[in-house]
Order: sequence, then structure tokens, then C-alpha cells
Amino acid sequence: MAVQSAKQLTVYAKAYEFSMAIFAATKTFPAEERFALTSQIRRSSRSICLNLREAWAKRRYASHFVSKLTDCDAENSETDASLDFARDCGYISLEQHATLARSCQEIGKMLGAMIRNPEPFLTPPTPRTGAPDP
Repeated sequence: MAVQSAKQLTVYAKAYEFSMAIFAATKTFPAEERFALTSQIRRSSRSICLNLREAWAKRRYASHFVSKLTDCDAENSETDASLDFARDCGYISLEQHATLARSCQEIGKMLGAMIRNPEPFLTPPTPRTGAPDP
């Protein structure tokens, strides 16, 4: 069966799980980081999924699809950098960092593969009937 929703993509499921792991890890960050690192890393990790949903909605055109996937990849990279800050500030353990960074890397590889080869995910163009698209 063909994928009908972004939620069915393996990369989406992994990114969602990753975002929830980030949420859990940041619950122990100090209060003074609430409006800095805590909100930033939560936002960027969630944006991976949010941008993936936008990419899926724009998959009729390869350039729009790839553009949103690149946004996903950028948010993933931002999250990875925030993980380094969290480790170096002592907010997460080396083991937590390694686990989360591995997830980040895996998601990045999956996004990279989609960016390099978007065709399997695109919707076929609709035949022109002279009527405007809905």
C-alpha cells in the first residue's frame, strides 16, 4: 500500500519519537534555561516533524518538497548543536547525548536520502483539462 500520510513515513515516526525524547530530557534542565536552551531545543526538534508535514503537503512539485525537506534537515542540525550545548553545560549525561545524537544522525541520513531522491514521494501531476486546479 502506498504511503497516504506523512505520519506513515519512517522518518516522521523517528523524528516524532526523537522530539518526545528531547522533551523528556529537557524536563530536568534548570529553570534559568526555560526561555533559552529548553525552549529552543524543543522547538527545533518539533520543527523537524512540522516541516516534514509541510513538505508532504507540497510534494506535487519537487522543488517545493525538497525545499521543505531542507528546512527539516536544518532544524535537525540545530537540534544536534543544542544537544552539544546541553552536554557541555552538564544538563544531559554523555550517554544521553550519545543516544540522542545517534537519533539525530539517523534522521539526518533519512532526510538526506529523500532530498537526493524525492521522486518516489512526489504525487503525479494531474492531467490538464483546461480547468483550474482546486
